[in-house]
Amino acid sequence: MSEQVDERNPTRHLSEEECWQRLREAPYGRVALAVAGEVDIFPVNHKIDGTSIVFRTAPGTKLLELTIRDHVAFQVDGFSEREAFSVVAKGSAREFDRQGEVAAAERLGIEPWAPEQKDRWVRIDVTELHGRWFERRAQ
Repeated sequence: MSEQVDERNPTRHLSEEECWQRLREAPYGRVALAVAGEVDIFPVNHKIDGTSIVFRTAPGTKLLELTIRDHVAFQVDGFSEREAFSVVAKGSAREFDRQGEVAAAERLGIEPWAPEQKDRWVRIDVTELHGRWFERRAQ
């Protein structure tokens, strides 16, 4: 039995700046919340504002859960024919509605894909950020 040698470069950790760049470039991400022993994951369109992640939402499960327990994880990933990556941010999420903060968030240009009205704003203040990158096997 012969072992196949994998000549790809080893998986590497992304720098903090590389993680922020991948977050900025991703068209959407997933926010994960855990409440009462249950974990939910929601896809959201987002933008980066300094060292925080901002998204729009509607009243419902996601908004209710993050008001009960504000510690969340946010993940983006992507791939091409040659490479793949994953970035995870952790932090505290909060809804905001102060006029000045909403006006600044609106200038970020977040356009939700879903047709429902998304008139509530959430900010994730990132406290932990890490990512990985690796080469994909030739197809």
